[in-house]
Amino acid sequence: MMKGLTFHTGWWMPVIFLVLIAGCKPKEDVVLRNIKDVVVDASNNEPFLKANAILYNPNNLRMTVKKIDMEIFVDGKKAAVIDQQLKLKVPAKAEFTVPLEVKLNLKELGFMDTVLGLLGGKRFQIQYKGSIRLQYNGVPITVPVNHKEEIRVRL
Repeated sequence: MMKGLTFHTGWWMPVIFLVLIAGCKPKEDVVLRNIKDVVVDASNNEPFLKANAILYNPNNLRMTVKKIDMEIFVDGKKAAVIDQQLKLKVPAKAEFTVPLEVKLNLKELGFMDTVLGLLGGKRFQIQYKGSIRLQYNGVPITVPVNHKEEIRVRL
């Protein structure tokens, strides 16, 4: 009687899975190039901060922006949180723009100081901290964001 060979599916399955997943991931990181067109719209009781995040995809692969998860600080004080779900298509080997829009929390910033600063054309230090999450063929890719900028606001 011939003994059959036993085929174990233990240790090598995770290795093959990791190799397949690694092959699906883009070769280069998507890069945050700038945050521009920063505008504070204070025309009503709930002021909004609007901006455009400019990113670059150096890969030959198209992707999708899925989520923005960011905190906004104004003069070192937490002013807002962006938790936004998206389905924004990202072209291959190109710059792309992700719009950012968030309601500022005047309670945290100090209402009177902020209003007087807006009326007087005060300079504000704006910091964006968090991440932009993309996806390629079901594989999540996280682009960290830590960007500071000084803006002058006039109404």
